Amino acid sequence: MRRITALVRKETYQLFRDPSSIAIGIAMPLLLILLFGYALSLDVNNVPVAVVLEDPSPEATELAASFTLSPYFDPTLLTAMPRAQELVLEQKVDAIVRIRPDFAHRLNQGDAEVQILVYGSDANRARIIEAYARGAIAQWASRRAMEGHREPAAGAAVVESRLWFNEADDSHYFLVPGLIVLIMTLIGALLTALVMAREWERGTLEALFVTPVRAGEILMAKMIPYFALGMVGLALCILAAKFLFEVPIRGSISILVAVSMLYLLVALSIGLLISSVTKSQFVSSMATLLITFLPALFLSGFLFDLRSMPAAVRIISYALPARYYVTLLQTVFLAGDIWGVILPNAVVLLGMAAGLLALTRAVATKKLS
Repeated sequence: MRRITALVRKETYQLFRDPSSIAIGIAMPLLLILLFGYALSLDVNNVPVAVVLEDPSPEATELAASFTLSPYFDPTLLTAMPRAQELVLEQKVDAIVRIRPDFAHRLNQGDAEVQILVYGSDANRARIIEAYARGAIAQWASRRAMEGHREPAAGAAVVESRLWFNEADDSHYFLVPGLIVLIMTLIGALLTALVMAREWERGTLEALFVTPVRAGEILMAKMIPYFALGMVGLALCILAAKFLFEVPIRGSISILVAVSMLYLLVALSIGLLISSVTKSQFVSSMATLLITFLPALFLSGFLFDLRSMPAAVRIISYALPARYYVTLLQTVFLAGDIWGVILPNAVVLLGMAAGLLALTRAVATKKLS
């Protein structure tokens, strides 16, 4: 314990003397969560849309007003389709809402139609715009029903939808937990990969090799200060998620911290393993980004639904620790303490942490070759 304490003290001094480590561990989490949290959003607001009002009737005008008053649309009122089509081709509007000349007449007959044309180069954005347009029309129909209007073909059944775990329908609820995964990945893997490789390049590890200290003690001393730094980064992320982006934390904070500790151990182990094998800062940093950050971004379920990916890619994703951490964070933040989800994923992370630590210990030996 005396040797480990001395090594931890030495690593802590080195950590505070190195501004880059402090920047990666504290400044980078704040920068990333602010930048991604505010800039990255799957919500659509102020959509430029052309509302073609070919029917001047009060009913059609009221429907057009639903788009004018909506915070999701920035409408341009037109009376002819050719100009609307030109605006779409010039990419000045993303959609056309066409209210046909016979709208009021067909409304009285119960078979009125509204045409929605969406610029579909971005399929995801197009689907969101279409859903918002349908929502604006549905709200107009609901207001008419509340005012006592009854079209002959109006059905008796009413669909009443509810969003579970994201009742605000805010994409930040989904994205911010994923951002924490990216930040913890960078802090854990990149910091340890760089610091270990730096000592290999500078030759400072050679001085430790001639002492009685064991390889396992060196690795433990390397992990403890950066584990503490990672927990500081986690605390900053949780505070930002709660108070800046107002993401609810419906589960237990202790469970959230516990699973984050497991994932941080996995990330630290990966960084130490990479640096122990490569022994070069440049190679270690590139390998860390390739092995940890990019898979955590694209194959963890953070941005893309894994169920929509090819089967081969889904199989590969099971080997990525970020997949399980994303599931854990989104569950604890939004759904609560669902043990049927928490326990299996936490056990996988625990097994990965133990296996990677053992592998790192086997690779890290007190020899220069």
